[in-house]
Amino acid sequence: MTAQPTTLTSVPSLGRPRGRGERRWVFVVPLLVVLGITSVYPTLYSIYMSFFDWDWGQRFNFIGIDNYTTLLTSERFWNAMFNTATFTVGAVSVELLLGLGIAIVVNRLGFGVGIIRTLLLVPLMVSGIVTAIIWKIMMDPTLGILDYILRTLGLPTPAFLGDPSTAMASMVLIDTWWQTAFVFIVLSAGLRALPVEPFEAAEVDGAGAIARFRYVTLPLLRPIILTVLLFRTIDCMKVFAIIFGTTGGGPLTSTESIQILAYRAAFKTQAMSLSMTMMVVFSAIIFVIVALYMRVGADRESAQ
Repeated sequence: MTAQPTTLTSVPSLGRPRGRGERRWVFVVPLLVVLGITSVYPTLYSIYMSFFDWDWGQRFNFIGIDNYTTLLTSERFWNAMFNTATFTVGAVSVELLLGLGIAIVVNRLGFGVGIIRTLLLVPLMVSGIVTAIIWKIMMDPTLGILDYILRTLGLPTPAFLGDPSTAMASMVLIDTWWQTAFVFIVLSAGLRALPVEPFEAAEVDGAGAIARFRYVTLPLLRPIILTVLLFRTIDCMKVFAIIFGTTGGGPLTSTESIQILAYRAAFKTQAMSLSMTMMVVFSAIIFVIVALYMRVGADRESAQ
């Protein structure tokens, strides 16, 4: 009998273990289940309920797009949208500039960097509602330390939370104190990860500090800055705790955000379906913003 030659295909141990590739999807199932329960189902249910009139009780009537019509023709809804956009633009702009500036300064220091970073992280350890209560006490016109300091220095003492002209600026100030550390952490890590060669080449070519920052640091850091902008924009648009814990949306409706208005619609006036409709429209707006950020990022990468 002639022996058959041994080939690689006849040795099972050298091939891919049977079923391993087919079983990999099993490890994704728990994540998909959790994502479906916590995100997909509530979103689809909110879209479904936005076509009904439900008041948490027996009333449950199909009304089509009446909720959307009511919402899009509501002056208070557009005022809340304007307040949300104002807060988002103000807070993100200040936090980005301040966080980037602190990150550059801290990365250039040769001592005490660890202590500085630890102190900057303290605000992130505080929850939103606790932050709101702390700043509400500090901004109190009679007992607040901010008014005391301003009076001691002979400066005017504005009604931080009681004046419609200063209330939104106060919200931006509170969020800046609370969340600038996040921007600092990400940008600081990005600065430390930048390659050294482009900076050395720019210095050899005679570029000054400002030129190196403009033409080397910013272009290299742009993807990270875009990521920070995306996360902070989404987070600021969802602002609730610091407004709810300080002004509650007032005075009048000068700080009423979409989240505050949706909360009032659902739990104050029992208009649950209208509240869900707000969240559907709000989610669509956030989706568009995320798509725009991703488009800008893709255009930047293709240009490079």
